[in-house]
Amino acid sequence: MTYAAAIQFLYNLRWFGAKLGLENTRKLAALAGNPQDQLRFIHIAGTNGKGSTAAMLESIYRAAGLRVGLFTSPHLVAFSERIQVNRELIAETEVVRLVIQMQSWLQQGWGETATHLETQVPSFSAGPSATPRSTGGEHPTFFEVVTVMALRYFAEQKCELVIWETGLGGRLDATNIVTPLASVITNIQYDHQKWLGDTLVSIAAEKAGIIKPGVPVITGTTVPETLQVIQQTAKRQASSLSVVASAAAKQAPLDTLRLPLLGDHQKLNAALALETVRVLRSQLPVSKDIAQAGLERVYWPGRFQVVNKPSGRKILLDGAHNVGGVEMLVRTLEQYFPQSKPALLMGILQDKDWKRMCELLAPLASRILLVPVHSERTAEPHGLGEACLHANPAVRVNEYVSLAAALGDAGEEPLLVITGSLYLIGEAMELLHLSVAPANEERGLNEWSVVGNTSR
Repeated sequence: MTYAAAIQFLYNLRWFGAKLGLENTRKLAALAGNPQDQLRFIHIAGTNGKGSTAAMLESIYRAAGLRVGLFTSPHLVAFSERIQVNRELIAETEVVRLVIQMQSWLQQGWGETATHLETQVPSFSAGPSATPRSTGGEHPTFFEVVTVMALRYFAEQKCELVIWETGLGGRLDATNIVTPLASVITNIQYDHQKWLGDTLVSIAAEKAGIIKPGVPVITGTTVPETLQVIQQTAKRQASSLSVVASAAAKQAPLDTLRLPLLGDHQKLNAALALETVRVLRSQLPVSKDIAQAGLERVYWPGRFQVVNKPSGRKILLDGAHNVGGVEMLVRTLEQYFPQSKPALLMGILQDKDWKRMCELLAPLASRILLVPVHSERTAEPHGLGEACLHANPAVRVNEYVSLAAALGDAGEEPLLVITGSLYLIGEAMELLHLSVAPANEERGLNEWSVVGNTSR
């Protein structure tokens, strides 16, 4: 099998949608030898900040000398970003080998459905623009298969710790087949209401579903109604609970620490990571100096990432993709660029609260450039434009057919902010040559839609 064929196979899996539930993942993991039983995890859920907190914990424990696996999603450019060991991306040869193994186990567990998958689905050249759909069967989905691929790889690599990020929600997310050393819930905000519920309480209940009996919980959630859900779940599971308040971001060592990730919200994520390290110190000893050194070296692109051009121009990439993320972006822009009126280049997915996101961002901008996201779920630029003009009637708004066209027309704007979707940030990183694009277009692997029963 070639790497292109392995990516083809992963694209084909998207046609099964993204079913919430644990049965398939448990069954596939069992066929793979239950690699999760050989590993130690820190499991991370939450609406925003999961990836940044995961990157911080990975950096801390790697600085302490551990061999650390990192599992995150979505990827920005290349599929291999999802599965890393000591921040080394999984090699293409390893992806091929694991896909071959997965095909064997899928054949054992799902028989003819797996064979049909390999022979009947169109090639990945059409994959990125094709809408994932359910075939009506119970075949494992893309995320379920990739979750077990990661478990198998981390076990083979003899990782001493795995930083394990949920995909969607928590309770029924494929990652929830593990029993971790600690469960971390960054915050609870509105996102994915169609699948997690339309109240903060219902969303909190899904996130709190990662809490396991007797496993300590660390959270940055302080909103009373959501914190109460986490407190009740922790009590029911006899799990200790540590709550990290916003004041912790201004206390030592974070009050003087030079964190590479900018913004007060990242200081709060760092406080959450430090509290997790403290809670686990008896099992995973890390000195305060090493923990601080790990934070000072953390790298997580696409989150208020400032690119300084030789001309003095600045391009800022931020993957804010929901209202909570945009609120943090607005505060961070006001903190670091208080006198600036940036040009805003934006694309948003249709299933987000894009009207509110435009309402928050448009008043800050001197000019707005609107583009479609490379996704079937994109919001149309024209609708975004109307929302932006409603929020800021004086701003100049332009619509473009593509991100490349918008970047070409952005000229030499002194500050250009690109935001609205992590998918868009990944495409921008390719076009701006900030990341090497793989030979096969792999950003389309991020496409998904939930199908089937979500209550299992």
